[in-house]
Amino acid sequence: MEGLTVVVTLAIVAVVVLSKTVKIVPQGSKHIVQRLGKYHATLNPGLNWVVPFIDNVAFKVTTKDIVLDIPSQEVITQDNAVIIANAVAYINIVSPEKAVYGVENYTIAIQNLVQTALRSIVGEMALDDALSSRDQIKAKLKSGISDDIADWGITMKTVEIQDINPSPTMQQAMEEQAAAERQRRAVVTRAEGEKQAAILEADGRLEASRRDAQAEVVLAKASAAAIEVVTGAIKDEELPVIYLLGEKYIQSLQNLSSSANAKTVVFPADLPEAIRGILNR
Repeated sequence: MEGLTVVVTLAIVAVVVLSKTVKIVPQGSKHIVQRLGKYHATLNPGLNWVVPFIDNVAFKVTTKDIVLDIPSQEVITQDNAVIIANAVAYINIVSPEKAVYGVENYTIAIQNLVQTALRSIVGEMALDDALSSRDQIKAKLKSGISDDIADWGITMKTVEIQDINPSPTMQQAMEEQAAAERQRRAVVTRAEGEKQAAILEADGRLEASRRDAQAEVVLAKASAAAIEVVTGAIKDEELPVIYLLGEKYIQSLQNLSSSANAKTVVFPADLPEAIRGILNR
């Protein structure tokens, strides 16, 4: 029995020692080995050997791309507008020992770096530029952060701006401004229409007045010509003049009688004498 116990004990010790000696690292990972509390080696994927009870795996680091979600934050633009922006960063650890020993928590560190850089970049831009320049912000973010995290053995694969929108209060103000602008344009359009209508109406009146004046001139010339013809025809004879004026006089009385306000029209008994009275003869 004692011999069996010793064999079992030795077998258990051997298994424990073997488990402490052989380290299998899966693909896509690297393990950081410390010897007596100090960095000793980085184990690559596959079968690795370490000194049992002296070496131990302190950190297990992935070598696959890591996706970091950058929380939303309020950012103030150059023209004092408030926008809400968030991002997502893709990083890769190329030197695991630098990542674990260079910074306390590289995930939180990179998130804070991206947020700080994002505030700085957007703070130098106007609201309209910030909302329409995602590619420019992305390029500046990647360029500014890559140098900082290189000391930690980490590369920035890419960074994308997920959302960049005005804050609710700013969005409401922008909507009110847009509504006011549309109303202003409507007022201007209506005023322009009224102005054009007034101009066209004035042009119409001017053209009508011009044509009336031309008609008056034509009528005056016609009257002058008629008077010359009549004057040449009567040759100081009174009867034709009396006849012509009498004709005009009777026509005037007829027009007066056809008026809506006329009630009674009285013709003079002695029309020739009336005509002579007009001529002061």
